[in-house]
Amino acid sequence: MEFSTRAIHAGQEPDPTTGATVTPLYLTSVYTYDTIEGYSAVSKGYDYGRHGNPTRTALETCLASLEGAAHALAFSSGMAAIDACLRLVKPGEHILLAEDLYGGTYRLVEEVIRPMGVEAGYVDARDANLVAEAMLPNTRMVWVETPTNPLVRLVDLAALSEVAHARGAWLAVDSTFATPFFQNPLALGVDIVMHSTTKYLGGHSDIVGGALMVNDPELHARLALLSRIGGAIPSPFDAWLTLRGVKTLAVRMREHERVAFAVAMWLEQNPKVARVHYPGLESHPQHALAKRQMRGVGGMVAAELKGGEAAARAVLNHVKVFALTGSLGGVESILSYPWAMSHVTLSPDERRRRGVEDGLLRLSIGIEDPRDLIADLEQALETALA
Repeated sequence: MEFSTRAIHAGQEPDPTTGATVTPLYLTSVYTYDTIEGYSAVSKGYDYGRHGNPTRTALETCLASLEGAAHALAFSSGMAAIDACLRLVKPGEHILLAEDLYGGTYRLVEEVIRPMGVEAGYVDARDANLVAEAMLPNTRMVWVETPTNPLVRLVDLAALSEVAHARGAWLAVDSTFATPFFQNPLALGVDIVMHSTTKYLGGHSDIVGGALMVNDPELHARLALLSRIGGAIPSPFDAWLTLRGVKTLAVRMREHERVAFAVAMWLEQNPKVARVHYPGLESHPQHALAKRQMRGVGGMVAAELKGGEAAARAVLNHVKVFALTGSLGGVESILSYPWAMSHVTLSPDERRRRGVEDGLLRLSIGIEDPRDLIADLEQALETALA
């Protein structure tokens, strides 16, 4: 079956008890055993809400199908999924991470994972040779994003898979910006794929969740154990809402990309904008990689204003259609400011070294009419740079 069909039907067969077409919401934390012997081998497949739930199973089955994975695990947030993934690395081992990285992942590494005795380093992951040079004898995992947050840069996943596997390390990728509709990293040799389902998969800015997808049964078993023990699981209602959002993922992602391309083209031609980061533009240095690795580039755009911080703050304070907030991936367009929001924990020098300038805006383009979004940005820019 094709993607849009699987998004609607995978893991969502009619309920065998009632025939309900839509997956039921199972609001239960406990399951009754037929006998005491059933405690060790529950005949119906469930024994406790932290360990599993039929609504959650439906979501995991659907996500695995969309990503082309053998297994998927749903978590209570994207950060919970990342935390479980990074805990695969043991004290004394090393994680190598891409420099262009979500600020929350950086904080997790520096404030939680490193103090546990895990070594960590950072590299410009756009160059596979630099990644190879930065790997250590004890490197156990390479963690990257593609497209990256906030600069919408790309990483050559096939090349990095070869580099990581040659050194006996896992390659894990945060593929949230791309979604399974535009990119399937496991098919390129990646070992673990992470999605913040809060974003495009849920799609309506009304849930928080995350997911990990793998093919290796041993990796799945270890991650499932971490999920069961740690308990960072989505509620049945959040799983149900995510399933509902996923049904329209194909339709939404096509529209996100169409509108984002129009906005990116307008920004690129605007004399008040210094630089536009959007791999869908032919001017982007990684446009060829985007065409080779992805089926589309999605709805995330970054733009650097010539007026720096003063201009950026003025635009942020004068937009009317865009929502000023920190998330992304909803049907509404969102504007955020990495300098003072997602990457504020980095020093100003470190932000600049990684390419996060004080005039950088991150735009999560929704599915509104592009003419309205362009008009909103135009009036805000006129005010900011009058």
